[in-house]
Amino acid sequence: MANFTKSRVPSFSAEVYQNPYLPEGGREVHAIVTVTATGGGTTGGRPVSAVGTGRPDAGVVIMVDCSGSMDHPPEKLRGAREATAAAIDTVRDGAGFAVVAGTHRAAEIFPGGGRLAVAGAATRARAKDALRKLSAGGGTAIGTWLRLTGRLLSGAEMGVRHALLLTDGRNEHESAQDLRAALDACTGSFTCDARGVGTDWEVKEVTKIASALLGTADIVADPAHLAADFTQLMETAMGKEIADVALRLWTPLGAETVFVKQVAPAVADLTGRRRDFGPRSGDYPTGSWGDESRDYHLCLRVPAAAVGQEMLAGRVSLIISAPDGLAPSATPPQPLTQGLVRAVWTDDVTASTSINPQVAHYTGQAELAYVIQQGLDARKSGDTDGAMAKLGRAVQLAGASGNEETAKLLAKVVDVVDAATGTVRLKAKVAEADEMTLETRSTRTVRVKN
Repeated sequence: MANFTKSRVPSFSAEVYQNPYLPEGGREVHAIVTVTATGGGTTGGRPVSAVGTGRPDAGVVIMVDCSGSMDHPPEKLRGAREATAAAIDTVRDGAGFAVVAGTHRAAEIFPGGGRLAVAGAATRARAKDALRKLSAGGGTAIGTWLRLTGRLLSGAEMGVRHALLLTDGRNEHESAQDLRAALDACTGSFTCDARGVGTDWEVKEVTKIASALLGTADIVADPAHLAADFTQLMETAMGKEIADVALRLWTPLGAETVFVKQVAPAVADLTGRRRDFGPRSGDYPTGSWGDESRDYHLCLRVPAAAVGQEMLAGRVSLIISAPDGLAPSATPPQPLTQGLVRAVWTDDVTASTSINPQVAHYTGQAELAYVIQQGLDARKSGDTDGAMAKLGRAVQLAGASGNEETAKLLAKVVDVVDAATGTVRLKAKVAEADEMTLETRSTRTVRVKN
């Protein structure tokens, strides 16, 4: 395994989709910005390594829940061992890696000593031997796992810093405030994909971790499927070539940012994560990139103007930012790419009331994620009418936008009477794994149809 060749740093491009026309006095401008990175990633060939430097070019930490519940049934811990071994096999030569066992405290299983091992045949073999030390017992305090991972990945010389987190239960042995403080301390230090195995964990807890650390969240209901999932996650992590990329948004005097959201491949609100850069610019973190494309929805509020006036409402650029905890460079980074958002005032009603197809599509996708969450919360609280109304709207939105995966997940929770009108009935019995899968994957979106 780990047969990779690192290619060059990816090049970025940005395309802006919007209707720039506003009625006289209009102030709100919406735009979808599609950012694409190409020419990076990894391809088959000779192994990548930092041979000759003694330093890993990337770092990954695998956090494995070893609380007492992982032994009930024993297949969970067995699946976790197999999945961790599969992930270790997928770490490319030259990358740093470590394994952390998580209970009500965090313990380094491999390599120990507060450091990362440099991946190679020998270290992979020793790491898989060390997995025999994984045994179930104790409680769950995920904040301690995250803090240890942050320390292990704190090497400034590493580019991509990533973690995988697996849990099977609720974070019962530390307060919500402790977990929040740990997330705050780790935000910007590394990215993290979080997985829940079985059905005894809390969806909102796991998704909160992944969202804060710019990773993905998902359910693996059957422990037998963990190895395949971990392999895919590590392959994706090993395909990242550039870390700490931020979306920088400049707005002119008198304008303000209403929100910035990632809307593909999943909905994630970045508005509250802005870090000011200069008097009228702010950076929004996007994490690490390989060969991929993502979409962002910007909403800007500009000063009202008369018909015939035109202005630059915003300038979007992608830059490499300093990781949290490190001082920014004295020399401002050069933009990797940039795009312009315009505002033009017109008395043409048709032009000013037209909604750009990309903006309309992603507005619907964001609503889809929102009403699924509301509908499931209503269902859990016993509000049948509210659940049917929200989940019915979700069925309608999923069908109209071509989000077939979400439509299939919804059909496991409701009986669809008429998808076009959103008429549904709640199923009398719903498998817990099906409901949790819908909730966990509710933020996944599809791209605009051609």
